[in-house]
Amino acid sequence: MAGSTIRMAAIDKMVDDIRYKGQILARTNKVESAISGNALLGFAVGVALSLVLILGPVLAMFLGGL
Repeated sequence: MAGSTIRMAAIDKMVDDIRYKGQILARTNKVESAISGNALLGFAVGVALSLVLILGPVLAMFLGGL
């Protein structure tokens, strides 16, 4: 009887470890999915911001000189 209790404790510990690892994998997949889903929007915003920061002073210089 005592041997089966020890085996059940070991099995319970393994099940808990597997459940924990499964939760970590699910959380990681959700985070990666959210990041990849917003990657195109982030890239577009970055390109637009860099164009404004680069072309803004150039346009101001040319339009200010006229």
